[in-house]
Amino acid sequence: MNLWPILLVFVLFFLNIPVAFSMIISALVYFVFMCEGVPMDVMTQSLLSTSESFTMLAVPFFITAGCIMGYGGISSSLMDFCEVLTGHFTGGLGHTNVLLSTFMGGISGSSCADCAFESKMLVPEMEKRGYTKGYAAAITAASSCITPIIPPGICLIIYATAASVSIGDMFLAGYIPGILIAISLMITNYIVSKKRGFIASRSHRPTWKEIWPQLKKSVWALILPFGIIMGLRMGIFTPTECGAVTIVYSIIIGKFVYKELKREHIKHIIVDSVSSTANVLLILSAAGLFSQYMVWEQIPQNMASALLNLTSDKYVFIMLVLLFLFILGMFLDAAAALIILPPLLVPAAIALGISPIHLGIVMCLMDTIGGITPPFGVMLFTCMSVTKVKLVDYIKEGWPLIVTVFLICILVALVPGISTFLL
Repeated sequence: MNLWPILLVFVLFFLNIPVAFSMIISALVYFVFMCEGVPMDVMTQSLLSTSESFTMLAVPFFITAGCIMGYGGISSSLMDFCEVLTGHFTGGLGHTNVLLSTFMGGISGSSCADCAFESKMLVPEMEKRGYTKGYAAAITAASSCITPIIPPGICLIIYATAASVSIGDMFLAGYIPGILIAISLMITNYIVSKKRGFIASRSHRPTWKEIWPQLKKSVWALILPFGIIMGLRMGIFTPTECGAVTIVYSIIIGKFVYKELKREHIKHIIVDSVSSTANVLLILSAAGLFSQYMVWEQIPQNMASALLNLTSDKYVFIMLVLLFLFILGMFLDAAAALIILPPLLVPAAIALGISPIHLGIVMCLMDTIGGITPPFGVMLFTCMSVTKVKLVDYIKEGWPLIVTVFLICILVALVPGISTFLL
């Protein structure tokens, strides 16, 4: 079994070569110099086949929909609604931050998009209300872990495609863990805010006369997540078609209801969505080529066999997977990990009686948590680049939030019913 390409990937990564190019270079080195008899057109097909999947069209559709909602006023309307509901609590803007990520999960599905949006919109406002920059940035990054777990999370689509499981089942399995993380982060935020004296953003509990006008304004955004899941469960459309429907819906609401979507926004929407989509699909294509090397060397079968020889207890297995994913998530982009690892782990999990849907939720959670922790977390650096917060302040202020998310992930891993209850 030739493991040199895997070693080369990490060497290139530590040399600051982007993950996608690291995997492409390593796979090409293997097929050109270490493996004889493989035609070049086979490698080209492997590189392109992942991005040509009809199911994967859901990724650019939902990313584009998220961009449209940002420019069309749907996202800001959701933020106003969340602030009305939670602003009167101690640490009110922190609660708004978490609740907005929960709603954004049902709309954009992208943790990076959510993190960047809230870093621009909420962190400066939280600083004005007395929150430290480190804590404001930390809760923004931590709450972004919710977004890819609440349908239509991009991570859920990628895992379902890689593991050959139902996207609809993955969507259903994400609701309870995502809501559980939101509740836990709000409790932690309340405790920390009480201790540090972070004041509420509103002076009084909202009355129905205050809630009702904002609810009427935000209802068009609030019904979207429910429409997505109902449409999927009733068989009205596929996940890919759902993404296209979401784009059309977002354009109509942004243009004719909120009237904030303008013609001059088209260029920015196209640039933002193409840039984000290209980043994801490049990683997926590179991972597809790299996974071809692993299949050629029978690494998935060997790893599954090794894990089964190491333990026959499914709880020990799931904890080993947690530890492995937590470490890997600090260094590897979640999209890449979720297309490389399912072929390695799913066979062993099924052999131990672990549902691949349950394993998928655990993998999505742990990869996302890795994104908010040093040294190379994607959401961590997204938040730091937008807010200009120092890493030491982020860690010092945000460790209770990171620990909270990690503990919920352990709970979800050890109690499968949390993720499979709605199936």
